Amino acid sequence: MAIEIEDKFDVPVDFAMPDFAGVPGCEEPVDMVSHRLVAVYFDTPDLRLAARGITLRRRRGGDDAGWHLKLPKAKGVRNEITRPLTRSAKIVPPELAELVMAQTRGEKLVQVAELETLRKVTSLCGADGTRLVEIADDHVKGTVFGEDQHVERWREVEAELIDGDEGVLKKVGKRLRKAGATPADTESKLARLLGDRIPVGPVQATAALDPDSAGGVVVAYVASQVAALTAQDPRVRRSEEDAVHQMRVAGRRLRSALKSFSAVITETTGIQDELRWISNVLGEARDLEVIRERFAAHLDELEPEVVSGPVRTRLGDDLAEREREALGRAVEAMSGERYFALLDRLDALVVNPPLTPLAVKSADVTLARVADKSWRRVVKRYETAQAIEDAEQREIAMHDVRKAAKRARYTAEALRPLLGDEADALAKRAKAVQTVLGLHQDGMVAQKILLEEAERARQAGEDTFTYGLLAGIERATAERSYEQFPAVWAEVTGAS
Repeated sequence: MAIEIEDKFDVPVDFAMPDFAGVPGCEEPVDMVSHRLVAVYFDTPDLRLAARGITLRRRRGGDDAGWHLKLPKAKGVRNEITRPLTRSAKIVPPELAELVMAQTRGEKLVQVAELETLRKVTSLCGADGTRLVEIADDHVKGTVFGEDQHVERWREVEAELIDGDEGVLKKVGKRLRKAGATPADTESKLARLLGDRIPVGPVQATAALDPDSAGGVVVAYVASQVAALTAQDPRVRRSEEDAVHQMRVAGRRLRSALKSFSAVITETTGIQDELRWISNVLGEARDLEVIRERFAAHLDELEPEVVSGPVRTRLGDDLAEREREALGRAVEAMSGERYFALLDRLDALVVNPPLTPLAVKSADVTLARVADKSWRRVVKRYETAQAIEDAEQREIAMHDVRKAAKRARYTAEALRPLLGDEADALAKRAKAVQTVLGLHQDGMVAQKILLEEAERARQAGEDTFTYGLLAGIERATAERSYEQFPAVWAEVTGAS
């Protein structure tokens, strides 16, 4: 996978390419190289990938022939995943088809268009010969397949960053614009060719609401988190670093928002239940990842003489294998109808949200009350917990305090663009409570896993001394967090 950063320009057929000699940081331009590229694009019959700015193609010719999947990351920036050419020109490689399942949701991928491009490439290099920017002058013939098959022709220019900084790319773009090129109206050749055939994506189809209204603020935030969740889907399937965590956080933020803003957007209980389900599905792999890294750090801090037996293998490789198995179960769930149905419901929620009469009210007043209420909920949960005499039951109740603090934090972060410093202050208080109580929760979970692994080691006849030592460290960490909590609580509530 590579990150593609490029600027695209529309130019007339008789456009004269400017001279790129003397671009700061570049040597003389390398002679032009010509290619004939033929790319066939795949999508669902209703163009679900194109609606979300995703392109999937099989290309012949040039230096990078093969299968290309481009996933949008930011404006002008896309993640590009490549695979070698396969014998079949009509069947998408399964590993690429899986990465777009959050969009296809079981629909078949078919050929929707073909682009034949005559390309002339000019390279700008650094003093050491490194290619910094490539400028592609493309004469394009595009064919749309299907009942209304037709052909279009045009010319465009692309400037792609290869191994330089974005400042060089901006200077190249400035010369192109000065020569008469204009920034492209579309982000890809395919989007230009398909034009109005591409349906409006869910994020773009967000309900037209006053951005200063309570409904406008809430729906915009919900849409951003739906986009964040689906953006992490292919990263989870590829087992990329921190992907499970980020997808889980997006789901939690969504569920928290639907709870906190229920006075503005209603009838979402079913969606909340399904978001809890997918969070739990991802949670097993995430918890094992956190615990494995936690144990590795502890073992590195111990003196070598107290690390006995194959403890590193059990708490490293063995937990990593359990993590991979848990991730496999998560991906399997993400390839099923229940998950696809959740994504459909989230799209519908963004496009046609069930709003209450409060949605048309001013956001600054209406939603500020929600933020205040979220913090009062934390205080109330704390007071309830402290009134419980039984220590074990009180500990369980403090777990509810942690969850309330997390919800208050997410609520405040959602309202940061609206409330500014007030939201920042609330988020900071809530995070402090969540963090210290989270240390206790993590310590308890770690002790449970240590007991399980120690029992496996014992049955295998291995020395279990180090497991007991680590369990003691985790127990001390959990107890210390409870000892620190009163001071943290006093600070965030202003109590003496």
